[in-house]
Amino acid sequence: MLSPQWLDQLRSRITLSTLIGRSTRLQKAGREYKACCPFHNEKSPSFTVNDEKGFYHCFGCGAHGDAIRWMTDHQGLPFMDAVKELAAEAGMDVPAPDPRAAKVAEKRDTLHDVMAAAQEWFVHNLSAPEGEAARAYLATRGFDAHTVQRFGFGYAPEGRQAMKEALSRFPQAMLIEAGLRIEVEGRDPYDRFRGRLMLPIEDTRGRVIAFGGRILAKDKTDAPKYLNSPDTPLFDKGRTLYNLHRAAPAARQSGRMVVVEGYMDVIALAAAGIAECVAPLGTALTEHQIELLWRHVERPILCFDGDAAGQRAAMRAITRALPLLRPAHSLRIVRLPEGLDPDDLIKAKGPKAMENVLGEAKSLIEVLWEVERDAQPLNTPEDKAGLKARLMAHVESIQHPDIASLYRRELQDRYSEFAFPKRESRWQGGQRQPFQPRQGGGRLQPGRPPPAPSSPESISRLTARYTGSGSRDALTAAVLAGLMRWPAQIARHAEALARTPGLDPRFFALIECCDATQALESEGLATILSANGLEVPGTAEYSGLRFGFLAPDATAEQAAAELSQAIDLLVERPVLEAALAKATARFESELSEESFAEQQRLLKRKLEFDKRLRQMASRDAP
Repeated sequence: MLSPQWLDQLRSRITLSTLIGRSTRLQKAGREYKACCPFHNEKSPSFTVNDEKGFYHCFGCGAHGDAIRWMTDHQGLPFMDAVKELAAEAGMDVPAPDPRAAKVAEKRDTLHDVMAAAQEWFVHNLSAPEGEAARAYLATRGFDAHTVQRFGFGYAPEGRQAMKEALSRFPQAMLIEAGLRIEVEGRDPYDRFRGRLMLPIEDTRGRVIAFGGRILAKDKTDAPKYLNSPDTPLFDKGRTLYNLHRAAPAARQSGRMVVVEGYMDVIALAAAGIAECVAPLGTALTEHQIELLWRHVERPILCFDGDAAGQRAAMRAITRALPLLRPAHSLRIVRLPEGLDPDDLIKAKGPKAMENVLGEAKSLIEVLWEVERDAQPLNTPEDKAGLKARLMAHVESIQHPDIASLYRRELQDRYSEFAFPKRESRWQGGQRQPFQPRQGGGRLQPGRPPPAPSSPESISRLTARYTGSGSRDALTAAVLAGLMRWPAQIARHAEALARTPGLDPRFFALIECCDATQALESEGLATILSANGLEVPGTAEYSGLRFGFLAPDATAEQAAAELSQAIDLLVERPVLEAALAKATARFESELSEESFAEQQRLLKRKLEFDKRLRQMASRDAP
């Protein structure tokens, strides 16, 4: 085995831009090089090469790696061949292999020979007279001869010792280790696959590493319908995706990868012209398989049957994926009509119907919300609180802080709209009544005159009720002005703002307006602030910053997106500052490496926060 230290030395001796520049035209861009990505078709360059850091990255398709990865992924070399070629170029000798590792590799190669021989035997049996039942079943599935040959269908005959006799040149111990025979204490070993339609499971290089078998006899109700090889030195079902070696090239052309529930679904879709399909092997999608998918596409599509089992499979995949989420990498999910699998849908309505279903794939967060919302009746406040608790538990599992924050915000928005639906406006005499602010802190009522300005005592009570300080900085003033200019956004952000400590009391005066029966209007909000002795935010308070959502030509859609970003900053700031203050105090009292690391981490987040605020505040505004 090659040590990590030796591999790092090899990478350091290779100039990555020179290596990649031999086959890809690179252009100098500061400290990096840019090019149109060699892994996918694009018109403008999004592929970068950084010699200092020793990696390449494509912001379009996500391709990423070092010199060795370039040789394996782009040049198509096996790992050791790539290492040897780079070592020769760098003038380094490849260390002699560890004898123990060499022995393991030798055994692995020998097991590959066993699996190749077994596959050849299964294919021969399919065309023999004893394979008639298997051929008849394939005919019912509508698979043509090309599909049967391409996917390597075969047949395992009845008989407990048939494979032992056919592969007698291999020791029985190897057949057992390869998963082809079963050894039970006190009994003679016997063939694992008997009376089954056989399908080879191959690795990313197209070598047979395992088998799947479908039972053909209808009277064997006690036997599993589908049977896969056990885990072996060649096969780890949690790290393998069926058909990946065929789907990966197709995915590079189409830009998508489709995950279905079983290998027969994969073959049905491939026969219908949808080649970029893979399937897990008898287990729910694992973390390793999700990472494997993300090496090829950023948002693979998971396609589940439309029954209850399919919905459970979708939720298992979602819960596995949430901790792994990272920028630009997620899942899309489709559920087929109830009672149909991909093969059924294609036979009933044709390949176009399947393409239409795939085109309607929903985002991970959309499916998460729908499944949890529909999981239990929501008739009582306790039921609704349970829904929120389940949603927030999912959010807590997300490791990436920015994605967790965005998921929390999105799910809270959906929950608020569901649990607290907007009330319909009241109409009198066929016309909407003019907006009037509420009196004395009560509900707003149409037709009532505005209240007199509140006394200083009432202002003090309002301030004490909601906040311990009245921060009046430019970000606060700009967000206040933004909410007053776009009143429809107040309800969306009310819950997040209400939970934030230390906010300007003017926010809470605006939040109370969410219960108004009329549509909120900017002029009415200004009246409410004035009536409560609170100053209407003016341009002078944020004149040093330029926020896009306050620009005269800002659209409602642009304003909503940018205002959400500004409010995220406003909500995050006190939490971040409190955590930083706590970490600093802990470091000053403990002077430990752990406390120093925590303080530095939060300082870095504070610098990132300040950078985001500067970017936010430099957009065109009045």
